[in-house]
Amino acid sequence: MTDRREFIKKSLMAAGAAATAAPLEMVMASCSPAPEKRISISGVDSNFEREPLIRPFGFKGGYLTELWQTVSRLESSSGVRTTGLCTQSILWSDESVFASHSEAGGNALMYAITERALQMVNGQSFTLPYVLLDEILPELYSYGCGITANPRLRKTFVLNSLVGLDNALWLLYAGENKITTFDGLIPEACKPAFSFRHDRVAGIPLMAYTVPVEEIKATAEEGYFVMKIKIGQPGTQEEMLEKDKERLSAIHKAIGNVETPWTENGRLPYYFDANGRYEKRETLMMFLEHAKHIGAFDQIVIIEEPFPEEMETDVRDIPVRLAADESAHTAEDAIRRIEMGYGAIALKAIAKTLSMTMKIAQAAYERNIPCFCADLTVNPVLVEWNRNVAARLSPFPGMGSVGLMESNGHQNYLNWDSMLKYHPRSDAPWIGIRKGFYELDREYYRTGGGIFDPIPHYESMFAES
Repeated sequence: MTDRREFIKKSLMAAGAAATAAPLEMVMASCSPAPEKRISISGVDSNFEREPLIRPFGFKGGYLTELWQTVSRLESSSGVRTTGLCTQSILWSDESVFASHSEAGGNALMYAITERALQMVNGQSFTLPYVLLDEILPELYSYGCGITANPRLRKTFVLNSLVGLDNALWLLYAGENKITTFDGLIPEACKPAFSFRHDRVAGIPLMAYTVPVEEIKATAEEGYFVMKIKIGQPGTQEEMLEKDKERLSAIHKAIGNVETPWTENGRLPYYFDANGRYEKRETLMMFLEHAKHIGAFDQIVIIEEPFPEEMETDVRDIPVRLAADESAHTAEDAIRRIEMGYGAIALKAIAKTLSMTMKIAQAAYERNIPCFCADLTVNPVLVEWNRNVAARLSPFPGMGSVGLMESNGHQNYLNWDSMLKYHPRSDAPWIGIRKGFYELDREYYRTGGGIFDPIPHYESMFAES
């Protein structure tokens, strides 16, 4: 069995060897293809639906009960109309906004930012979507700080609000330039970061605080070989640590001996997400010591976002691979985390926009840092946008030649089966998970999984003029 310390050391050395990577500004300049045309936005609109959850969804020490699905509508001067979706997650994007408002109030604030962004782009013209987003982001962030009365608003709160607009912009760009594949959206010099074509993507379910251990065991028996387990439970740091240790012990007792052909040690990999709840590295090390004590340490492949974002400290001495998620708001933030010793980046095209994700993925690729796709408990249409990214990323070290994508909507939405019918290709073979995997074929890559197709349920929310 490969020694984990040596494995991570080699990975981080590889990242250091890539220190000559081109500056981000040069990379993104080269990513921009010669635009075929300038697109003018002549009309905008928006709407939303509230989707209840099966049970309170716990993470970051809090609980969600519903998720708003917001819809952005764009029309170009040539008559092309597009619809982009966004799942708002206030608790994930900024827990301080969630804590200081009612759940509906926090959602209303994010939706107000979406509406503001739509009004800002109305009447504007663009050639590339991410250039337009870069232009409006500073003013929009200031607006967000103002309406939330939070001068330290996290950038992800604003980026989350922009997902629907960003997707609608990319679809408008595709429609105006006769692009019909996801590959056609990727700028030429960014293609290396999205150069793989996996024929299967591992579906990663999410095990929140309230998911019974029996359900976790049943999920493993269904064929899922990667599971994302929330740690950082509510309470003081001492209470949190004890709860997390007890949770790990119970999970390891239930599934620790399950075998899989997809990892180097033949055991199920443990992927923990702390959402910044561990305030000191000493606390995290106590959690890892407990993992060693019960024999679970060698199965830990990722601990995502263990520390608060403001805790900028070198983490190279921590003997597991740490992944950045919320703290990697932008490509610049991702580079900073890589320099601190983070060994992976969780991409969220469905939370930070596809535009920002392209930049983050390219920055990570240039520095030999692996990426994978994390979920935001999004609707089935947005799952497709995430799957298109996951299908094209380099294989994650030690996890076989497959893509990795968290998808937990089926576990959490009360009306998931109805939402699934809103997907334009809900009967396609790549939609459902089979023995832990999404199976992708030639038709999937030819169509982008259906992201370019009409989505009647959401389009019906707007009156056609």
